[in-house]
Amino acid sequence: MKFGVVFPQNQLSADPIVIRDFVQAAEEMGYHHLLAYDHVLGANPDRESWKGGAYTHEDMFHEVFTLFAYLAGVTETIGFMTGVLILPQRQTALVAKQAAQVDILSNGRFRMGVGVGWNEVEYNSLGYDFKTRGARVEEQIAILRELWTQPLVRIEGEFDMIDDAGLNPLPPQQPIPLWIGGTADVVLQRAARLSSGWLAHSWKPEDAQELCDKYWAFAEECGKKDELGLHTRLITERLPEEEWEDYVKGWKKLGATELAVYPHGEKLDDYLERLQTFKKRFGV
Repeated sequence: MKFGVVFPQNQLSADPIVIRDFVQAAEEMGYHHLLAYDHVLGANPDRESWKGGAYTHEDMFHEVFTLFAYLAGVTETIGFMTGVLILPQRQTALVAKQAAQVDILSNGRFRMGVGVGWNEVEYNSLGYDFKTRGARVEEQIAILRELWTQPLVRIEGEFDMIDDAGLNPLPPQQPIPLWIGGTADVVLQRAARLSSGWLAHSWKPEDAQELCDKYWAFAEECGKKDELGLHTRLITERLPEEEWEDYVKGWKKLGATELAVYPHGEKLDDYLERLQTFKKRFGV
């Protein structure tokens, strides 16, 4: 199992020096990758149409592509991964260009986890249809892979059209690895069919058994069980240190290939202490 770090962007800081110091320290400890969450806009929960959600306008989110481009220039080995980028609310060709640029600047250290999201307010504000997000993401995945590997692309899809055009420069990884997050059966099937792996939530292993069994069954049907990964997270704020070992062992039994540690605390040193504690117990 490879161990990464969740970037604590809702808690850490907006100070670029603090961000740099955190990621450089994680890299120096030997962590495999940095996982960053994604939202463009946070909605006001006091609005009449609010349907609930994990985050609001009071939660801080750094823009993932510019964040990773900045960090690519101040690191050498740690990988970068979105977990997840809300792909259907974005222009496909622009995402392809931004992802390719991060991959170039990081010398092939970028992976893109994608999902369809839950925040309808965000979709409306960005000009895309929330109701078609599932169908659109499948088309987008195919287009992204074409743009990342071909000098010229000609595609006329249901949602996007590219008329004999292409990216330049192309990314070092051709294509950039794509992972998929979500919990519905259709998402697990999509992850098995179209991605390099599934990004699971931070459930306790016993609560994740059914979904993991479904995912691996879909992977078996696709003939990809030996190729695919399974990524989970350990949120230190929710789980006492004495339970970490059972958590990691439980996820290994479920077939997890990667786990990202989400540290917490009141200041930078607290976050780094949590990462150091995890490293001493499990190695990275």
